Amino acid sequence: QVQLVESGGGRVQAGGSLRLSCAASGSTFNSYSFGWFRQTPGKEREFVASMSASSRTIYYAESVKGRVTISRDNAKNTVYLQMNSLKPEDTAVYYCARYMTGGYSYTSSYNYWGQGTQVTVSS
Repeated sequence: QVQLVESGGGRVQAGGSLRLSCAASGSTFNSYSFGWFRQTPGKEREFVASMSASSRTIYYAESVKGRVTISRDNAKNTVYLQMNSLKPEDTAVYYCARYMTGGYSYTSSYNYWGQGTQVTVSS
């Protein structure tokens, strides 16, 4: 059973930074691509960023491009999301997920999800 545990969320003022972490269980971490999504109440979960197993293929949502960096440390079985220049509209619960198949920006392409970590950006 794969477990994903996010951490690093919190409250920050607009313009600030946060680094989210996603620790994954299992011995085949470096064989999988991972993604980050976010969700606010009443809205669908939306794609933020993804990184392939090789780290060569990276995608970002237009809304975060230039402010967010996804990375991974295979030795630590951890995926990161560095978020800078945060805006109030970045406020959401952030989820990491392990990719299965299909388009990287679709929630249906991922088969394992973490419990989420809350990010709140105040103006």
